[in-house]
Amino acid sequence: MTRLVELDGTGPRKLDPSDVDDEKGDVAICQCGLSDSFPFCDGSHRRTEDEAEAETYVYRDGERAVVDRVVTAEEADGE
Repeated sequence: MTRLVELDGTGPRKLDPSDVDDEKGDVAICQCGLSDSFPFCDGSHRRTEDEAEAETYVYRDGERAVVDRVVTAEEADGE
């Protein structure tokens, strides 16, 4: 499976003591790219559990869609 994810970060996120979960004593980093509290995990990855290996997905407004094909700006401009 492949997932298209839009991120707006331009640099590293430095962790500080307030990032540690007081109850669990840990920090979970998002690896799916869907977390509303990115770069921290909020459990959004649970929505990806039934993704098929051969598909590419995009998530928008909480909805998942299969991507038919990806077109780059150069392809769209005919270059």
